[in-house]
Amino acid sequence: MIIDEIKKDNVRAMKEHDATARAIYGVVMNKVLLNSIELKKDGKEQTDNDVIQILQKTIKELTEERENYIKVKNLTEAENIEKQKELIARFLPKMLSEAEIRAIIDTLPDKTIPTIMKHFKEHYAGKVDMGMVNKIARG
Repeated sequence: MIIDEIKKDNVRAMKEHDATARAIYGVVMNKVLLNSIELKKDGKEQTDNDVIQILQKTIKELTEERENYIKVKNLTEAENIEKQKELIARFLPKMLSEAEIRAIIDTLPDKTIPTIMKHFKEHYAGKVDMGMVNKIARG
């Protein structure tokens, strides 16, 4: 599972005294743990797709945080956040390209936007930018 790889990298970062990596791995592991607890309340088990969604959300949050540091001209902190984004992005699966998305849409019998969105959400969760799918479907 992805979380096991993150834990291994966290131990490695601890041994190497990499505070930046330790910080982001700690945040991700806490988010994953909280999500796991919530899922267990509902009688569900956590999957890699759940972890991927957490990683994607974390990257989005880091991007916004980085932009705020750039606005106040704190470039050192902005660079640290960029490094953190790169560290966790390594655990994400390869995202589908625009051409791949278009090819998948072409194979669907029903090309209405709700059907397209549902298909990608069910079959390609975590492997596709849903905003791009929506844009292509509307275009």
